Amino acid sequence: MNRKLYLFDFDGTLTKKDTLFDFLSYSFPKEYSYNYFLFTPLFVLAKLKILNKGKVKEKFISKFLKGFSKTAIDKLSNNYFINNHQSLIYPKADQFIKSINNYNDKFIVSASLDFWLQPFADYYDMGLICTIADFDQKGNFTGKFLSANCNYLEKKNRIEKEIDLSLYDEVIAYGDTKGDESMFSITSKNFYRYFS
Repeated sequence: MNRKLYLFDFDGTLTKKDTLFDFLSYSFPKEYSYNYFLFTPLFVLAKLKILNKGKVKEKFISKFLKGFSKTAIDKLSNNYFINNHQSLIYPKADQFIKSINNYNDKFIVSASLDFWLQPFADYYDMGLICTIADFDQKGNFTGKFLSANCNYLEKKNRIEKEIDLSLYDEVIAYGDTKGDESMFSITSKNFYRYFS
């Protein structure tokens, strides 16, 4: 039997919307609009590649969550998952992931942060390769990322670092943007916007 590795981008591939903004707006409904307005010029400059996209994202998330304990953030993340996962995940993606034989392995590979992705990975029994939040010795979020922003070439680098690809007969990836092209370069099959 062929052993397969399935790699899934998350936002826009498995989900109907970008979970960075959705998680923060859901968790902080009062502060969200004001903070988003403040950051709009930075988002534009990041889009134009004048500013580093990962650094702008780091600052934006920090605005809401810096100093929060891991316990408090995990509570927000689990609450977000419980109340949104059914409407957020494409039905076709939900069915497909659940149908993958246990002989094979499946991973979410995403630029989104580990704390709000982890409940989704746990629910689908998937591995998780993503941007990692930094917590201090007291267990409080520093507002920084412990890893590089897991997008573009970083996706490929992290996959090769964390998974022994030689164990698999086939590596199959699913994505929806140019940020997934480096991941596609190390797969035997890839699918673009397959579930939407």
